[in-house]
Amino acid sequence: MKRLLIAALVVFGSATTTRAEEPRELTVFAAASLRESFEDLAKTFESKSGVKVRVNLAGSHELRTQIENGARADVFASADQKHMAALVNASLVATPRVFARNTPVIIVPRGNPAKVGSFEQLTKAHKLVIGVPEVPIGTYTLQILDNAGAGFKTKVLANVASRELNVRQVLAKVSLGEADAGIVYRTDAIAGKDKVEIIEIPAKLNAIAEYPVAVLSKAPQAAAARAFVDLLLSAEGQKRLAAAGFVAP
Repeated sequence: MKRLLIAALVVFGSATTTRAEEPRELTVFAAASLRESFEDLAKTFESKSGVKVRVNLAGSHELRTQIENGARADVFASADQKHMAALVNASLVATPRVFARNTPVIIVPRGNPAKVGSFEQLTKAHKLVIGVPEVPIGTYTLQILDNAGAGFKTKVLANVASRELNVRQVLAKVSLGEADAGIVYRTDAIAGKDKVEIIEIPAKLNAIAEYPVAVLSKAPQAAAARAFVDLLLSAEGQKRLAAAGFVAP
């Protein structure tokens, strides 16, 4: 009996030690346009803190819905204020902080087969891809078209071939030559590298995307979550974001 008790204590002690040594994991919900910069910053955070970072990328609307339905997460980074504000009003996140800004641009496949030479010539894109209205890039796209006038907006929207659930799906379709043009963030266009060409949207018509970040109210790793937000706002974090094409808040 004594030997069995000793054996049980050894096994229990080993299991306890194993659980204590299991690495902590920080779950970050981030807008799809943050892919490259957040994957890079996650590695930096892991090397400095020893905390593993899992980045869940999707449209801000989809991520907000997941959080509202009880998804386990520590940090939420949105591509607009609207979806963050909804979570603030529901007391699901702490006070958000804007850590970056972005600007929409038009992208066309390399070689520009539809010969869209400017924003004013966007009507030449007979297969246009934009975001659904619920996601930030879709909202910004409609704002831009509203600014350009009702007539122009009607002509452009008549050529919409598909509406995508996040900005990276828009980028993918244009990169693959499945669309004549699309509207994405500048950072996405940069990520598209040699597969797309950029056409600027006039500043007087363009929208400015603000990216707020917040720690979830019930974050399992609250201290690590706050440290990750601090990294985003630090000089090093801002330098990494700027390299990806983001603008400081």
